[in-house]
Amino acid sequence: MAKMQNNQKQIPVFDICLMGIFVALIAVFSQIAIPLPLGVPLALQTLAVMLAASVLGAKKALIVVTVWLALGAFGVPVFTWAGGAGGLHRIVGLWGGFLMSYPFVALAVGSLGRSGKRTLLAIGLLAGIIINLSLGTLWHYFVSDGTLQASFLAAFAPFVIVEPVKAAGVLAIAPEIRRALARISRTRAA
Repeated sequence: MAKMQNNQKQIPVFDICLMGIFVALIAVFSQIAIPLPLGVPLALQTLAVMLAASVLGAKKALIVVTVWLALGAFGVPVFTWAGGAGGLHRIVGLWGGFLMSYPFVALAVGSLGRSGKRTLLAIGLLAGIIINLSLGTLWHYFVSDGTLQASFLAAFAPFVIVEPVKAAGVLAIAPEIRRALARISRTRAA
């Protein structure tokens, strides 16, 4: 009798643990926020998403971000706004465009960031910032009763300097984290 073959690629337990750590990291970093006058807070969740993508790569980071968003959609308090309150209404609310952008940010940063080349990681981080701010601003415009200019001032302009600073932090630490994880992985294999 012929054996049935399983052609599905399994994710190693070590990687699943790392992915869980990054889900938790995004949730924790989401709670670190500074309120701004126009409503959208300055939070560290974007930094955590970009870091996850830079370290894990596009596919695993996409899973991480999707799990984090699903937790929030089901009411787990993992989002920045309103003390971390969750719920689907947060994802489709005024600032939901930022949340909805994170899977695309993870794909953009992770696709280029895992190459190990700092230049490609920098390009991926820049693309992630543009995706995040653009989708956040456009969603704000479509959901609000305001003008595109008002949405730009509320959802884009305050972050033009801050997001590149976050990206620079990721650019500095992500390669070191990848190297440390590679050493751990080699030690486990030996």
